[in-house]
Amino acid sequence: MPDVGEGLTEAEILKWYVQPGDTVTDGQVVCEVETAKAAVELPIPFDGVVHELRFAEGTTVDVGQVIISVAVGGDGAGAAEAAAPVAEPVAAAVAAAPAEAPAEEAAPARQPVLVGYGVSQGSTKRRPRKAGSPAAVAGQAAQAGFAAAAPAATPAPAGAALAPAPAAVLNGTGTGNGNGDGFATATTTGERPLAKPPVRKLAKDLGIDLALVVPTGEGGIVTREDVHAAAAAAAAPAAPASRNGTAAAAQAATTAQAAPAQAPAEAPAPVAAGARETRIPVKGVRKVTAQAMVGSAFTAPHVTEFITFDVTRTMKLVQELKQDPDMAGLRINPLLLIAKAVLVAIRRNPDVNASWDEAAQEIVLKHYVNLGIAAATPRGLIVPNIKDAHAKTLPELSQALSELVATAREGKTSPADMQGGTLTITNVGVFGVDTGTPILNPGESAILAVGAIKLQPWVHKGKVKPRQVTTLALSFDHRLIDGELGSRFLADIAAVLENPKRLITWS
Repeated sequence: MPDVGEGLTEAEILKWYVQPGDTVTDGQVVCEVETAKAAVELPIPFDGVVHELRFAEGTTVDVGQVIISVAVGGDGAGAAEAAAPVAEPVAAAVAAAPAEAPAEEAAPARQPVLVGYGVSQGSTKRRPRKAGSPAAVAGQAAQAGFAAAAPAATPAPAGAALAPAPAAVLNGTGTGNGNGDGFATATTTGERPLAKPPVRKLAKDLGIDLALVVPTGEGGIVTREDVHAAAAAAAAPAAPASRNGTAAAAQAATTAQAAPAQAPAEAPAPVAAGARETRIPVKGVRKVTAQAMVGSAFTAPHVTEFITFDVTRTMKLVQELKQDPDMAGLRINPLLLIAKAVLVAIRRNPDVNASWDEAAQEIVLKHYVNLGIAAATPRGLIVPNIKDAHAKTLPELSQALSELVATAREGKTSPADMQGGTLTITNVGVFGVDTGTPILNPGESAILAVGAIKLQPWVHKGKVKPRQVTTLALSFDHRLIDGELGSRFLADIAAVLENPKRLITWS
């Protein structure tokens, strides 16, 4: 699993595009993964035949874990040999095919990975363990046991001629055991156990002492499965009987040995008839959204104001623009004019376009507008933004909105498209909702909720007439925007939409 950037440590495998026995070429997309911010397609840097898919669809995998092994032969042999030094421990475990070239014969080039050029082969080595130490014995035993069990656990698929080809294993990191991979030294007798940072965090969250966990990973590394097994053992009724952790460790070892035969993750079971509850794992975009909303709600003092007004003229302008030859081929809807009205109101009230610097205790005024548009997708709520929206003409804004919505619906929104927003619009009116009290997107100053536009009785020129009416709700950070500024900003938005000629006179 490659490092896809943005400081993310894990990703969920959404879909495999290949199966064992399929032939792949360098650059071919083999799977789609979802990080906490976006869905990403992963290409493979080898030519060869797929030997094994290490994880099923729906599994969350740490960055750096091996997700697929490829038997490389013929023209791709050079790539396999170049990857041999860093892939050798894992290649032995998955038994993709016997490696013909020894590690010392490999060219000292960087291993091809999915992002960048990989990690160069430096001279930094982990300090070797003392011969005969309990840590060394435990690590050797764990590695030997895993390698011995691997051929039975990973049989070669029928019909795939893999035996003659050397194996190349893809993990996207270009690092292997003993090559400065950042793991801490391991032990169960006072030294720090071998484990990746996400595994350490998992153990901390579950209250598991890593020193008491029996490692099953290559080289004595503690894996997620080991931690979960230890947690299950600790929760078992027999666990309290053994204060020194021996019983828990024994049960963890038994569970861990059985784990490779099971699927890494199971899909949610169908709801049984009469079931009273269903648990849905929170991960990916939904997990990050939940964390961001909690952080925003309890760090930024929210204030929400409302205004209800007549938008009949704006709705007529929408229909006229649809017939305008200059706007042909563009998507024209009320949201376009609402976005333009927000940009005009920001120009009249520039102090609303700001952010709060907690570390420096300063207000940062923004002289650009990255206008966020909240979008509901099958994977959860995301807020991509239109970069430099303040500098766009109406046709350019329409084009940008169309592309943003289409990309979000396809689940292809990139992390960069969701960063750097200054103010957001959320259109709850499309669901028939009149209004709401939206929560700020973290780091932004305000968010505007647009309610449903409905035909209602309204006093117009002294008479009650049916008019198109809507309600806007503006939530803002009271550290940045006081009541007067927030009220003027919201009133200006309504004034533009009530009389769209102000798009010209106020611009």
